[in-house]
This record gives sequence, C-alpha cells and structure tokens, in this order.
Amino acid sequence: MAKRSENNSGLVYSTDQGRMCPGCGRPVAGCACAKGRGAPPGDGVVRISRQTKGRKGAGVTCVTGLSLPPGELEALAGRLKRRCGAGGTVRDGVIEIQGEHREALAEELRRLGHKVKLAGG
Repeated sequence: MAKRSENNSGLVYSTDQGRMCPGCGRPVAGCACAKGRGAPPGDGVVRISRQTKGRKGAGVTCVTGLSLPPGELEALAGRLKRRCGAGGTVRDGVIEIQGEHREALAEELRRLGHKVKLAGG
C-alpha cells in the first residue's frame, strides 16, 4: 500500500484488524514503516518522576528518556516491575510503575549503567 499524504486523514481503526498505522495504512502489528524507525532521540539522562494527573489520585512512577527499541523497553519494564513488586505498563515510550518507587528504580537503573535524575517533587 502506498504511503498516505499528510493532509489525507485515512483509516485509523478497523473492527477486523484493530488500530491502523497512519503512515502505511496497515494494521499496527504488521506496520512496515515502524520497523525502519529507530529509538527516539534523547539526551542520555533517564528521568524518574511521580504523577497523579488523570489517575483519580493514584500515583505512578514514570521513567522517561530511555533510548531503547520497543522490545527492549518492554523487557526492562518487566524487570523494573518485578524489582518493585508492582504493576505497570509501557505507554508511548514511557515506563509507568504503579506506586511510589523512585528510589528503587533509580538504584536499579544506575546498576544497569544509566545516568539517572529524579525529576519533579
């Protein structure tokens, strides 16, 4: 399928195939243009913050700034969730761990060789 133009808003969801890629028009699972993308650019600093916005007061610890491909990011998220004994997810390149675990996450990421900053309050 040909690449869609910027001004043409195409199909974004199909009940048969789920979410569709806006770039190539294929299902997200079989997207051809996502394979060519590398890790998002960053400044080399992993930032750990706590957020409650939009979560009805429940806090999550967010880890941003990791320049890893999606598969490795998922694997790291699993390791961090096990370290904290909490649930979590990866959303838009950000690892979200349920609860307040900034210090434990910072210690684990430093041990893995990342430069870590505690962001926010």
